[in-house]
Amino acid sequence: MSFAQSIIYYFLVPVISAYIFIIFVYVIMGWLISFGVINMRNQNVRQIYLVLERAASFTLDPIRKIIPPLGGLDFSPLIVFFGLQWFSGFVLMQKLFPVLG
Repeated sequence: MSFAQSIIYYFLVPVISAYIFIIFVYVIMGWLISFGVINMRNQNVRQIYLVLERAASFTLDPIRKIIPPLGGLDFSPLIVFFGLQWFSGFVLMQKLFPVLG
């Protein structure tokens, strides 16, 4: 394995994991807001939600254009989650089995 591959592996996989966590927190917070558990009139809650929304929107919005919410259910976070997991596994496979790539 080359030095460049090592750097890509050790920096890209944690970034992907952190972004998956951001999307997960965004979805859970959206549910809590929808069910009235969290109040959006609280300035801190609103600020946190807006930051999470901005962080997640650049990957979720293109998928929402292709697959709109069906029956009130938004499947774009699920598609992004599976896509990022696949990509992370692909990078991991390149690290463990460089002969296959």
